[in-house]
Amino acid sequence: MLPDATPGQPGAIAYWGVADAVAELERLQGLGAELRDDVQEVGEGIKVAAVLDPFGNVFGIIENPNFDKGKVE
Repeated sequence: MLPDATPGQPGAIAYWGVADAVAELERLQGLGAELRDDVQEVGEGIKVAAVLDPFGNVFGIIENPNFDKGKVE
């Protein structure tokens, strides 16, 4: 534990799947969302980002080229 550290945002982050993380992040910001975490690649071509909505809720977007919608039941 770091006594002088700033606490992070509490709670879990829900991620919505998108086809293009960069384009979707720009769209969300255009609608008034505030950037929390810029797009970053986390491995295997997967990209994630997170924003704050106008009420301060955090939600994320995920671009996963390995996801196959046809396998979801």
